[in-house]
Formats: sequence, structure tokens, C-alpha cells
Amino acid sequence: MTEADAIALGGPVTRDGLRADLEALGVRPGATVLVHSSLSQLGWVAGGAHAVVLALLDAVGTTGTVVMPTHSGHLSDPAAWQHPPVPREWWPAIREHTPAYDPDLTGTRGMGAVVECFRHHPDARRSGHPAVSFAAVGPNRDSVVEGHALAFGLGEGSPLARLYDLDAWVLLLGVDHGNNTSLHLAEHRATYPAKQVVTESGPVVEDGERRWAEWQDLELDDSDFAPLGSDFAATGLQAEAPIGAGTARLMRQRAVVDFGVEWMARHRR
Repeated sequence: MTEADAIALGGPVTRDGLRADLEALGVRPGATVLVHSSLSQLGWVAGGAHAVVLALLDAVGTTGTVVMPTHSGHLSDPAAWQHPPVPREWWPAIREHTPAYDPDLTGTRGMGAVVECFRHHPDARRSGHPAVSFAAVGPNRDSVVEGHALAFGLGEGSPLARLYDLDAWVLLLGVDHGNNTSLHLAEHRATYPAKQVVTESGPVVEDGERRWAEWQDLELDDSDFAPLGSDFAATGLQAEAPIGAGTARLMRQRAVVDFGVEWMARHRR
């Protein structure tokens, strides 16, 4: 961002300002909120990701729970890597030597600065899936992240399903439905012709030993999440308001997942 861009914004975005924007959007104390975010879309934030995390926790208060996806897609079979791919002759060494998933040490991939900051919060607890973990802070923390199943990691044995049970909220902070992980739960629940199961793998610790494990999962596809989200917004079940220099969207997770199940059944062929 240039100096002129910063001046045009009318000053820095602050923790207090973000909290006020979240409250105006409809985030309330005691809420359980699954957050997806892009720090760069919020403007020039005083304190950066740290301020955003604190503002989120301020908005839900001590009785609320904040949850974020902390995915680590690099803990997967290198044969499937595309961005970028690695030479085929490297694959055996990667499978043999990549450290097993560790909820404290394993970094996220492609999740953004806010997520990386949040997972280091002293009260955060992170689920046990090597590729699609979630972290949470607040009273519902343990019930959200405990027992994250290895197979079908964004399905019925996942934190997404536990959030559905809790009638949680989804907050898209500077991002759109293309980043809405809850729509993967809709994929698991929907019926459509192209739906298929694949084998995934990655390094895990079992019985104190590191090993390369395999599990079944759904072949996921987020290519239609943006138009699905646009159709959902047209229902009026989504609130939208400014957040810093960007836009925030707030909705009940049950509403968007249930809508997604029906939308995929109609549109996926």
C-alpha cells in the first residue's frame, strides 16, 4: 500500500474500530464464530493480525468462542502437489522424512496472517487432523476441536459438523464464499453425480511413532463456491457491512450449509 492509499483510507484501522464494525455487523457476546479472513483486505491495520485477533475475541467476549481453519496442506502426498509440483524422484524422501503433524509446531499453508497469529494464542487448542485442522479459543473450544476424524476430515467427524451442532456463525472477513470452508460440509451431505471418494495420506503420530498414514476422503471442489455464495446472499440470510477498509459477511452456519446441500444437488452435474 502506498502512502497515498493509506491517506485515502482516512487513517489506520484499529482494534477498537474493528470491534465496533463487528458489533455493527451483528457479532454478539457469547457467539461461536468460524472466521475466514484476509488481512490485506481490511486496510492498514495498526497492529496487523494481532489487532484483528484481539478485536474478534473482544466482540464475542469471554463467553464466546472464535474458531479458525488452520489447514496444513503441505502434509499430504507430494504426488498430488501442483502449486508448485516437485520432481517425482523426491516423493519417497518427502514421504519418509516429513515430520509428523504437531498441533503446536506445524505451520499453516495459504491460510493467512490472522490464522497464523490466532493459532499461537495461549488459550488456543488445535484439532488433530494433519491436513485440515481447526483452532479455537473460548468455552466451546474443546467440544469443537476434540475427536477430529482422520477420514473425511471436513465431514461428519470434523469441527465443521460440531459447529453445525452448536448453531454457530460464519464470518467472512474481507473474503467471499470462495473461502467458506463450511461449504465443504455441504459437499459431504449433498448428493450429486460427480461425487467420489479418494485416498489421501500424510505423516501422523500413532502410539508414539511417526508413520505415513492413508485415509479415505471426499474429492473436494470449491470451484462453484462463489456463485453458490452469491445465490445464498440473495436469500437475505446473510448480513454484509464494512469492516475496516473491506467488507464482512455474517451468516448462520446451518443456513448456509443447508442451502449449499440443496444448491449442489441442483447445480452439480
